[in-house]
Amino acid sequence: MQNKVYSWGHDRRYNDFPTYFRERFSGRVQKVSIDAGFTCPNRDGSKGVGGCSYCNNKTFKPTYCNLENSVSKQVEQGVAFFARKYKTMRFLAYFQAYTNTYAPLADLKRLYEEALNHPKIVGLVISTRPDCLNDELLDYLAELSRKVYVMVELGVESHLDRTLKSINRGHTFTDAAWAIKETAKRGINNCAHMILGLPGESRQEVLDQAKVISQLPVKNLKLHQLQIHKGTLLEKQFDENPDNFHLYTAEDYIDLVVDYLELLNPEIIVERFISQAPPEMLIAPKWGLKNFEFVAKVEKRLKERDTWQGRKYKK
Repeated sequence: MQNKVYSWGHDRRYNDFPTYFRERFSGRVQKVSIDAGFTCPNRDGSKGVGGCSYCNNKTFKPTYCNLENSVSKQVEQGVAFFARKYKTMRFLAYFQAYTNTYAPLADLKRLYEEALNHPKIVGLVISTRPDCLNDELLDYLAELSRKVYVMVELGVESHLDRTLKSINRGHTFTDAAWAIKETAKRGINNCAHMILGLPGESRQEVLDQAKVISQLPVKNLKLHQLQIHKGTLLEKQFDENPDNFHLYTAEDYIDLVVDYLELLNPEIIVERFISQAPPEMLIAPKWGLKNFEFVAKVEKRLKERDTWQGRKYKK
């Protein structure tokens, strides 16, 4: 029996990012993480102090990201790290740590263009907050995106303002919707980053989020489960009131992701389902699953239920 081809053009049961990216670049592309020394308005006092309750940047910072190294040096080391395995691989400079649009435009231009100077870098991925964009910067990124690939990754995290307040985000969902619309309007690739299972959110509210996100011009979506990391306010809150937290088992989370996918606009490209902090920094939940193992389990569950992304989506 021939496999069904879905609206995204292939037979995988969701609109997956790796397939899209291979077709977009006609080959293998890898992100190289960069720490350019940014801070965050939620740490320096302009919006708040202490950062978001769940945030410990060390959980996703590669060893070659060292502030003693220039952007050029970090790019060089990151490219060398991955290029050993794939000689023809090309790369995206991933400005990842903290808020990577939180500086004067002249400084941002210098840092972005320093990364783009490397011959194997074919674009930028810029991780930021929805409230740290402005028209001048967006117009510059739109101009840049006509020459190279540019993606702005937005920490949306939740569609509920009460949750955003409780995790000390310092912005509203209205800010996030504005940023998504403004990047899309200018032809800049965007990515909405969401955390599933934040304290106080019911399973139904998580699924409602899929419907809300589906009504916005989101190009790419990153999902991950709530994780409690050492050295965060969330760790303290979990110690004091563990009953306030619902930490999904891997099996329950697989079913949640499948239900979420069913409601999701099929045009949205799904980049990932989980994130995994280093074991020494993770308090809970401890699933012991690598990303590719989790993806295989989601695909198996989609097949078992004979369902797919967007099956229950309504405009």
